[in-house]
Amino acid sequence: MITRRALLRAGGGTVGLALLALPLRTRAEPVIEIAMRGNSDGSKVWFDPVGLLVEPGQTLRWINRDPGNAHTSTAFHPANGGHALRIPNGAAPWNSDYLLPDQSFDLRLTTFGVYDYFCIPHEEAGMVGRIVVGPLDRGPSDRDWPETARGQLPTPEEIVRRKVIRRPP
Repeated sequence: MITRRALLRAGGGTVGLALLALPLRTRAEPVIEIAMRGNSDGSKVWFDPVGLLVEPGQTLRWINRDPGNAHTSTAFHPANGGHALRIPNGAAPWNSDYLLPDQSFDLRLTTFGVYDYFCIPHEEAGMVGRIVVGPLDRGPSDRDWPETARGQLPTPEEIVRRKVIRRPP
């Protein structure tokens, strides 16, 4: 196998320098989709999956698959309406803004830890989700949830064990 260094020596540098400018192939990580869903009469709404284990830097894509509602993906963070901090310290909060049916929002989480998020218009209906990034860290307490959202999320330990947790409609 010819290395870049050998080509630099053999080609006087010109061909080798051109090769250095070529992009290296890297294995692309798959995009992980989180669907925003609702039943036909709009009385139930949810994220699917509701719990997810990902590697740092993987791309997450929330996509609105609910034909009857607009949804958001919004981090529990004081910057988002004064909510309690339920993402790792130092991690950037996000808010997708309202997504109409078939619209999507992409995000990469790079800080290890537990991330809780919600849908702005459906938080009180219990539309919440949880992502664990990397090795398990201590997760946030559920005491700050609205009463309707309590018990809606799997524990961080269960997410790590199962990797993906779907919520039946």
